[in-house]
Amino acid sequence: MNTNNNVYTVIYTTLIVVVVAALLAFVSQSLKGKQEANEKADTISQMLTAAQFGTKAEFQKMGNAAVLAKYAEEIGQAFTINLDGQKVQDLDLEKVFSPKELKRQNYNIKGGANKTGEPEIPVFIFKDGKTVVPIYGAGLWGPVWGYIAFEKDLKTVAGAYFDHESETAGLGAKIKDDPSFQAEFVGETPDFTSANVFEIVKGGAPKDAEGKSLVDNKIDAITGATMTSGGLDAAIDTWLGAYAKYFQGAAPKQHCGNCKHEGEGHDACEGEECDHEHQAEEE
Repeated sequence: MNTNNNVYTVIYTTLIVVVVAALLAFVSQSLKGKQEANEKADTISQMLTAAQFGTKAEFQKMGNAAVLAKYAEEIGQAFTINLDGQKVQDLDLEKVFSPKELKRQNYNIKGGANKTGEPEIPVFIFKDGKTVVPIYGAGLWGPVWGYIAFEKDLKTVAGAYFDHESETAGLGAKIKDDPSFQAEFVGETPDFTSANVFEIVKGGAPKDAEGKSLVDNKIDAITGATMTSGGLDAAIDTWLGAYAKYFQGAAPKQHCGNCKHEGEGHDACEGEECDHEHQAEEE
């Protein structure tokens, strides 16, 4: 064959492309299992970090097997719910939701042309009583996601961890890289009765006279990362809004001392003082 004509060039190029494509496909398939294992361990380490069982850096040093073992030791139950706050199905305790799966549920929550079905969003409850739920949305350059943990009261944030695909280093990437940003969520109380369940506030969240952040549903936005902060804010509002009925219905009721009244509104009573008529327990 004449190696100087166009036919030879086309055949040679085609063969090279086919061989390279086959090699890439083989390598990709060979590494698929390891990639999935790495993604699962990373997702679990994010959940464990949000639930305050350690830091992300500590879990990274442990290795996949140790992370999975820690999760198996701490997790109590997992299940999915619908937007009415009702349980849909129990999850295998080894099942976690990857960012790809969260993206699909994000479409289902928001509706529209990309919706693939009715939302089934996961709830993870650890043996110490903390409940962890995911969030997912759009940052400046790509998706952002993460996990928010709640105390037993299902009102108070116990911890949070966020990740991203391609936010700007030193700015939007701080949602992942800056532990002080994630620490701001601890102790805050989302407002599940509002469309703005949680607010990442540009210019600073409300402070008390001593300059400490008030306990509410607001934290400071990241300076210089307005779009990323806004995207994370919207993601939190969308997902915690989707969980609102579950949190409102599952939250433990508060009863005042020596009281067995179960009437409407009694969950608002706290401590020794009670404005509701009730029958005291017999001593």
